[in-house]
Amino acid sequence: MSFAGFRIGIDFDNTIVGYDDVMCRLASERGLIGGSERTKRAVRDRIRQRPGGEIEWQKVQALAYGPRMAEAVLLEGADEFIRRCRRAGMAVFIVSHKTPFADYDETGTDLRAAAMAWMTAQRFFEADGLNLSCGDVYFESTRAGKIARIEQIGCSHFIDDLVEVFLEPSFPRGVEKLLLAPDAATVPDAGAAVMSSWRALCDYFFSGRD
Repeated sequence: MSFAGFRIGIDFDNTIVGYDDVMCRLASERGLIGGSERTKRAVRDRIRQRPGGEIEWQKVQALAYGPRMAEAVLLEGADEFIRRCRRAGMAVFIVSHKTPFADYDETGTDLRAAAMAWMTAQRFFEADGLNLSCGDVYFESTRAGKIARIEQIGCSHFIDDLVEVFLEPSFPRGVEKLLLAPDAATVPDAGAAVMSSWRALCDYFFSGRD
């Protein structure tokens, strides 16, 4: 089967890259959690219970996405999926809602530059790595801008961990919605196929077809 017409868009934060460990580490260093938390969501929920917790949570996020970005990890199976897409002749794009700077990052780290440095370190842009082009990575300052970019580059499929993106009325019709939701028991009906893992995404695209 030919995949040549497929144009795969992929979200970045919490879809390709995982922050559980660095979030737990940062929150512990700042004395914001008790130590039993193991996921970004658990850290967020615990911090938000504190007085002024929403600001503290945003500070932790700013550090993880900026000066501590190098400690984030490539989610298991994401690299295999991208490699298989590229070998099959598919165009692959990364489209992320990411502002240049975070409001609560005192270091003033450029979040987009940090993300690009992380991808470079993970060999995203090497021919014998994931074989992507820097020009196929798009950072948008708003969710609306992200959705407009998905339409502008002509994605045939889009993979995201946030169902809210797919629920937006402006999300382009005709783009197949693929929700990466490893921990979700139920999700709002957004017309998306729910995938439990990158392995499930590989099976969805390639099982019996390559």
